[in-house]
Amino acid sequence: MFSITVRDHLMIAHSFRGEVFGPAQRLHGATFLVDATFRRAELDDDNIVVDIGLATQELGAVVSELNYRNLDNEPDFKNTNTSTEFLAKVIADRLADRVHAGALGEGAHGLAGITVTLHESHIAWASYERAL
Repeated sequence: MFSITVRDHLMIAHSFRGEVFGPAQRLHGATFLVDATFRRAELDDDNIVVDIGLATQELGAVVSELNYRNLDNEPDFKNTNTSTEFLAKVIADRLADRVHAGALGEGAHGLAGITVTLHESHIAWASYERAL
């Protein structure tokens, strides 16, 4: 399996519901490094996984929809614990929608999957992997 990874970052505010979250039940900020990995079994006709420039651009567009937002106030996340794992899935699904819409070029239709990893720190991160 071939892959490429592009990176961006995301800064949000949010709070959690539930005793398991302890002090994170209060409003707090989070900064994530966001890695999006695109996979395919065979390279396309240009011998690439996907256009790295378009992948970077589209990841940036998806991240910008969330960046500098209080997710508690976003209608899409009403009554939802926007955990790191949950946000990784949101970003992966939104990237997949862009692949299917052709935003990453025709060659991207041969992609097998996407993995999005959100790094909370240098010692903790969460990922979501999905097929295309």
